[in-house]
Parts: sequence; C-alpha cells; structure tokens
Amino acid sequence: MEIEITARDRVLRAWEDSMELVRDFQTYAKETESDAEVSHMFYELADAQCEHAAKLRELLDRRQTQDRGLQIGHSVQF
Repeated sequence: MEIEITARDRVLRAWEDSMELVRDFQTYAKETESDAEVSHMFYELADAQCEHAAKLRELLDRRQTQDRGLQIGHSVQF
C-alpha cells in the first residue's frame, strides 16, 4: 500500500523548509557581520525567503478555513 502525498502535504513541507531557510540566512548574516557585503546579502535572502514562507502560509490558512466552512463530507481539493 502506497502512502499518498497530497498537494497540501507538499505545500506544508515547502513552508517548513522555507521557514528553516529564513532562520539559516539570519544566522549566517549574524555570523558574517565582519564582512558587510556578505552579511547584507544574507539579510536580503532572509527577507526574500520570508516573503515566500508567508505566501505558503497564507495558502495553507486559506485552504484550512475553506475546509472548515464546508459541510461535513465535502472538502476543497488542494
């Protein structure tokens, strides 16, 4: 029997990975503060990745809200 990985599973995993990258980039930025150019680049990457994570989270929240609003037995296809 195969385990089905849904679109929601993929989006959730992408969101988790994206959040981890934000934390990593922030850490790298702090660790490289002696090199302003590199540190600044990592801060910019953290900010950009944060935007991606926010979009993924918005999608997850929107779909969860839609699922709750439907009658029992019906679901929104992710």
